[in-house]
Formats: sequence, C-alpha cells, structure tokens
Amino acid sequence: MKILRFLKPFIFLFIVSACAQGDPGGLDESYSYDQSYNEKYKDYGENPFVNVIEQPISTFSVDADGGSYTNMRRYINLGQNPPKESVRVEEYINYFTFDYPEPDGEEYISLNTELSACPWNLEHHLMRIGIKGKSIPDKELPASNYVFLIDVSGSMNSPDKLGILKTGFNTLVDQLGDLDKVAVVTYAGYAAVALPSTSCDQREKIHAVINGLGAGGSTAGAAGIITAYEIAQQNYIPEGNNRIILGSDGDYNVGPSSTEDLVKLIEEKRDNGIYLTVLGVGGGNLNDHMMEQLANNGNGTYEYIDNVSQIEKVFIHEKSKLYTIAKDCKIQVHFNPEMVEAYRLIGYENRALKEEDFEDDKKDAGEIGVNQTITALYEVGLKSTIPSSRYARLDFRYKKPGQEESRLLSQEIDSNPNDISMASENMRFVSSVAAFGMLIKESQYKGTITLKMVQDLSSNSATFDPHEYRKEFKELLQKVKK
Repeated sequence: MKILRFLKPFIFLFIVSACAQGDPGGLDESYSYDQSYNEKYKDYGENPFVNVIEQPISTFSVDADGGSYTNMRRYINLGQNPPKESVRVEEYINYFTFDYPEPDGEEYISLNTELSACPWNLEHHLMRIGIKGKSIPDKELPASNYVFLIDVSGSMNSPDKLGILKTGFNTLVDQLGDLDKVAVVTYAGYAAVALPSTSCDQREKIHAVINGLGAGGSTAGAAGIITAYEIAQQNYIPEGNNRIILGSDGDYNVGPSSTEDLVKLIEEKRDNGIYLTVLGVGGGNLNDHMMEQLANNGNGTYEYIDNVSQIEKVFIHEKSKLYTIAKDCKIQVHFNPEMVEAYRLIGYENRALKEEDFEDDKKDAGEIGVNQTITALYEVGLKSTIPSSRYARLDFRYKKPGQEESRLLSQEIDSNPNDISMASENMRFVSSVAAFGMLIKESQYKGTITLKMVQDLSSNSATFDPHEYRKEFKELLQKVKK
C-alpha cells in the first residue's frame, strides 16, 4: 500500500499523457478529454456582437485571475488540448503584465486605450483598454495578516497537490517581513488550527508546521472557510493586508459543498475587509468552476499552480498583487453610434454587470493589486476611421482600500486606428494572446486565426518582458506546433 500511495501521482500523470490523441498541437481538431477524471468547468459561452444603436453601453467587472491560462499550460505540457469549456480568454490576457503608465497624483489607477486593425477580421478593428494599479515599493507595503487555508483531505495526497502547496506557502513565508503574521488552518473531515497567528520572526516554527502537514480523509471545505475567516478577523490589522490564501483541488464532500452553497458562504464573509486568494492544484478531480467562483465572490483572485515556476510568479515576482490597491473595479464603455456600428467584448463573459450596477457602490466587483495591470479587448465594427474622432468614452470606477465611496475616472477613446503592424507592442501582444485563447476555445468568432498568426503577432512584441513570461508564451506556442 505504501508503494501504491507513492506511485499514485505518477500513475495519474502517465494515464493523462496516454489519453492524448494524435497530434497534440492539432487545435483544429476536437480536444482529447476524458470526463472520467471528473474535472469541473463551466462553459459561459461567448459574448456576441452588439448593435450600438440598440445597446450603446457595455458594463463589466474587472477580472484579475490567471488560473485559466496556467491550467491550459498544464494540458499542453501533458500533450493535450485543454477542454474548451476551461478557456476564459480574459484570464489568458491578464496572466501577463503590460507596459502601462503609472497613475497620476492621488489616483491609484491609470487608464490607457488604443485602436488598431483586427488581424483575424480585416473588416473590423480592436479596441484595447489598459488599467494599471499604483506601484508601491516592497518596504512601504503595509503589514500582513495571512491565514493559509490548506486542504489536507485524501484527494490532496499527491506531489502536484499538497506537495506543491507546501512548497508555495514556504516560499511566501520566506518573502514576508518580521512584522507580518501567518496562521495555518487545515481541513479534511473537519477544520483544525494547525498554527495560531504567528509573527514571521518565527519562520522556522511556521515552516515546521507547513512541512509536517499530511493528507487523508474527507473534505469539509465549508468548515475550513468559516474557521479561516474567524482567525483572520481575530488578528485583523487595521489598514493592513488581511488575506486568506486557500489551496485546494476543490473536491469538497462534507457539509455545504455545492458551488452555490460555498459562494453564499463567501459572500457573507467578504465585507469585513478580508481578501481571498484561491490556489487550484492538481488534476483528475479539479473543480475549476468552484475555485474561480469562490475567488470571484470573495474579493480575490484565482490562480492555478501547475509547476514551481508558477509558485515563483505568484509568491515572488508578483507578490505585490497580494496587496489590494483598488476594490470593486468596474468598467463602462459608451460607444459613439455615429462612429461605431457594433462591438464584442472578448472574454469577461461571467463578469457582466447591468448598466445601473456601475454607479451602485454596494455592487461587488473585482479587485486590482499593487502594480497589477488589467487589459480588456473589444472587437468593433467602425462606420468610419476619421482621425481624432470620438469612438467611445471609457468610464472606470474603483474604491481605495478602506473607503466605501467609489471614484470615477474617464477617458475619451479617440486615437487614430493603426494597422496592427504599426500598433503598440501592448496591442500586438494582447492580440496574440486573445487570438490563441479564441483558437483553443474554438470560438465562432475566430475568423482567420491560425497558430502562425498567433506566433507572428507575438514574435516582435516581447521587448517589455520583466520575468520572461512572454518568452515562455512563445515557447509554449512551439510545443503546440510540434
């Protein structure tokens, strides 16, 4: 039995790899996906084209997640195309950081827009919206109150699940300052406090608890969530970074365990100034839909951890994203019917808001972290390309941390539409990533997109690449091609 437990994760990887059919890069063919693995995804469909005369205003919440992209990368590295239901194109886009300007003055957010020709439909154009959260040096970031909420149920007994989470949480502890605090809550058949809130000047004690975790039993996720919020509230730091980091495969089976039940539980907890980061791990029984929805409704973000490099991205290179700089962030675009005939928002299908939600400060929306960029892309049909014309107006609302009244930023979208070859590096690269997502999703709007088009768009748009994630994207495209 001990030998079987040791081999279990490797047997799983062998089986998944063996399920790849034919050419792993054949994106024009149906993907190979075995439902017996019981991975759960939600197909939100695709935003359609909207006639501007009928509906001139588009409203949605920002999405700062990156989980869909790294989950795709797991499949590609196993020699498979991912399930098209798993593709959320906005998360492919927002996995990457873009070169946007810093906010001015007292604002914590900057806006950046651009128009270019659409490479996969020459009769259309692309409208890019770029948003950037204020940069703050690490030494000036507020003290943190973290609760690590770790699933230690039997389904987590694998190196690519509990094993990689332990590596990740240990990595984060090494990045924290002595004034930061960490508590560890675990759950299997019941919730337990493995470590009360402890200052990070006792790192060895924290590491010892994390390293000593083992997996076994059923999964009482709701009990773990309730306990984690209680611990976070007891150790709350006013004007600090109060955050729960949940690591799990989402395979809950004790107590309230449906997505609806757990989302309701999270919604009841989110208004107390405590943020939520959700880390999905492993395969075979990954409940991607639940994990993404918990983060969406819990004032947080969802990341899928597929390898050690992703741990470095989340907990080292982009650790500042764990500090919220803007909350309840909403985008509203007013299209000019004299210049724009129709539009389609690429991605963000499960982030749509009603028009009246934009000015409702009680309506929950997405969060943006320190130094984080968010990008949205519209495909638009223009009536004319007259220079310096007003094609649309971008309105953006957000709240500073600790404030309950939103701030309004506005910007006219009146730049001259360029050919994609003359567009900014930001536009060329986001076009490449969006096209790739549409290709994998088998989008009905993919037009003339090919893998070669994706490669060509990305080939000369990696000058801004602080940690070489754009380079890695181009290498991933080579794997797909082969």
